Amino acid sequence: MLENQLQQIHQVLSSYITITEAEWNLYAPKFTIKHFTKNQMVLSPGSLCKEIYFVNSGLLRVFFVDQKEEEHTFHFSLENTFSADYESFLKKTASNYSIQALEATEVVVMSFATLHEGYSILEQGEKLGRRLAEDYFFIFSNKIQSLYTETPLQRYNKMNVIFPGIVNRVSQHYIASYLNVSSVHLSRLKNA
Repeated sequence: MLENQLQQIHQVLSSYITITEAEWNLYAPKFTIKHFTKNQMVLSPGSLCKEIYFVNSGLLRVFFVDQKEEEHTFHFSLENTFSADYESFLKKTASNYSIQALEATEVVVMSFATLHEGYSILEQGEKLGRRLAEDYFFIFSNKIQSLYTETPLQRYNKMNVIFPGIVNRVSQHYIASYLNVSSVHLSRLKNA
C-alpha cells in the first residue's frame, strides 16, 4: 500500500535527480503518510516546521497574518507539489507562516532526518536538497516580483496558469488574498 502512495513523489523526485531502483528501495521506507481533514491546520505560526509535505491529493494553503489580524494567502500547494515553511524547516526557527488543508488532503511527509538521510542514501541526494531549496526560492522570488511589477489582471491570469482549476477549488476570499486585491476587484477581474 505504501508503495502506491509513494508513486507520485517517486516520479517527481526522479524528475529532479537520477534515482536507481536500489537507492529508492532504501530511501522509500523513510517517508510517512499523513491525512488532513478539510480546514485542518497543518502548521501554525510560532511552531517549528519539522516536515516538508508532498501533496498526493488535496490542497494546502500557505498564509500569514499581519498586525491587523488579516490573513494573506502566499501560496497554494496542489497535487504533486511540496509545501513547507522551508526557512523554519532548515534553520529550526519559529514559523511565520500557517499551512491549512483546504480539502481532505493526503501528503507524503519528508522529515528533516529523511531529507538528510537522502544525502547519504542517494548518489545525487545533495542535488535533490538543492533543487528543493531552489524551488522554494523561486516561489518567493516570483511572488514578490509579481506583486511589484504586474497588474492585478496579469497576476490573475498567471495564477490560473500556475494553479490550474484553482478558482473552482478555493473560496474567492482566498483567491483575492493571494492576488492582493479586494473581493470586489476580483469579481471585476473574473469578468474582464
